[in-house]
Amino acid sequence: MRPIPHWSADAPGVPQGRPKIPAQRDPGAGGRSSEGLMAGGDGGPRSGRPTSAVASAGEAPGRERVREDDARRRDSEGDVRPAATGGAGEESPFALVSVVVAVLRPGSACRRARALVREVLQGEGLGREEVMDAETIVSELVANAERHGRAPYELRVYELGGVPTWCEVVDGDADLRWIPAVLERSHGQTAPDLFAEGGRGLMLTRELSQGHCRAYVTTAFAGGEPAKAVAFALPTRSGTRLTCPPLLRHARPRARLLP
Repeated sequence: MRPIPHWSADAPGVPQGRPKIPAQRDPGAGGRSSEGLMAGGDGGPRSGRPTSAVASAGEAPGRERVREDDARRRDSEGDVRPAATGGAGEESPFALVSVVVAVLRPGSACRRARALVREVLQGEGLGREEVMDAETIVSELVANAERHGRAPYELRVYELGGVPTWCEVVDGDADLRWIPAVLERSHGQTAPDLFAEGGRGLMLTRELSQGHCRAYVTTAFAGGEPAKAVAFALPTRSGTRLTCPPLLRHARPRARLLP
């Protein structure tokens, strides 16, 4: 099974405190270790917030402790820059990120988004229930984007080390409003009136993704105009769900735009 790469534990804006998973070696990937992987498929959110997808690069054998100020550098889009490693010739985990981008058009946006997510997850051998949950999430998020946002609309599926892991629904309105608050609250803390303003879809996203979801400012892939992304972790065959930082900047060199 393909391992998912390391991330820096100092990524800003991402909660910490995930348990460490024992290291595994993948002979087909040149012996790359999965030590430090943050698994979250069985426990859901803790303390009302999703748990982190990023592992400590400084704990890997042969690496120096990454300086905090280097790991916390950001670019203008809010992405986390890859932390430097101590070993010469070691590949940054961000070099393993790729993305498939689909432009969604009003009238067919939900249908196309569901079909693309279904195709990706079925290709990974995921079960029917997991595929249906992901389809439900993306359908709710696209409907919210069309109802409350504005064009352009995009669906982005990110792969980490070849594993489809993170999905963004993007629209051209960069105002996050109360979306992050809904995604980060427990069910009992959510105000009832949010059901009337798209809150139901966000709460479904939080529940079906086991709390591994975020909202943040990004840019449209083609035009570069300000936009927002509401994102969630895709199920994986290993059972691991990762909560990721914004990844577009790092995935752009390996992006594939669907017709």
